[in-house]
Formats: sequence, C-alpha cells, structure tokens
Amino acid sequence: MTARDVAEYLLRLSDEEANDITNLKLQKLVYYVQGFSLAAYDEKLFDEPIQAWRYGPVVADLYHYYKDNGSQVIFPDPSYEFTQDFTPEQEELMKEVNNIYGQYSGVKLMHLTHEERPWMEAQEKGASIINTQTMQDYFKEQLIEE
Repeated sequence: MTARDVAEYLLRLSDEEANDITNLKLQKLVYYVQGFSLAAYDEKLFDEPIQAWRYGPVVADLYHYYKDNGSQVIFPDPSYEFTQDFTPEQEELMKEVNNIYGQYSGVKLMHLTHEERPWMEAQEKGASIINTQTMQDYFKEQLIEE
C-alpha cells in the first residue's frame, strides 16, 4: 500500500462529506492515519517515510504529487486505481481519523502536530524523518487516553 492510496481514500471520503482538503490538510490526515495504524495494529499502512517539515509532518512524494494545487482544495482522482484493497479495519480507521480530524483546517492540524512529541522530537534532534517508533508510542498513549 502507498501513501497515495491512503490520500485518495481520504479524498473520496471528503468528497462524499463535502470537507475541503488542501495539500496541508491532506498531509496531516495521512500522518494521523499512519500514527493510529501503528498504535492500533502495530503496523504501518504505507512504507514512505514521514518527514518533519516546517509546517508539520509530510510525506514528500505525496506533497510533490499534489503541490500544483497550492492551497486550493484537492479533489479525488476518479481514475486512480488503488495498489491493493483496504481491509475493513483499515477503512474503519481512515473513516475514524477523517471524522475526528477532518473537521479541522490544515492550519489547525499543523498547529496540533507541532504540539505532539513525534514532530517535536524530530525537530529537536534536527532529524528529517519522524521516527516510526516514536509515532507508535505516542499514538498508543492517545488511544489509551480516549
């Protein structure tokens, strides 16, 4: 599975529910999906690394794919073919992340990620990649608190 698969799924959810997703917002939603997948199922949904950019967590390839949209709303690509089918659990996870975090703007999500340990730790260490184990530990704590 790829980060683009997750992004397209989220875009299709947003299209159905009339949420406006920009590249900034999409990056944060994909990050949250990966974090909660690590926490709930002890596995990554996609292999691309998540980088600690100035404006928060970013999957670089995904960012570059959608960057021509600037700060405009991104719509799903109806011709996009997923690399594999999602399991019911993965679909439920993405729907849940969309329900919780999809209500916020990209800027609000950026500020949230700036207050969370995975991004902060990468920034403090000068690391370009957010550590997967740090993400897993952090998001497991979030699951316990909820």
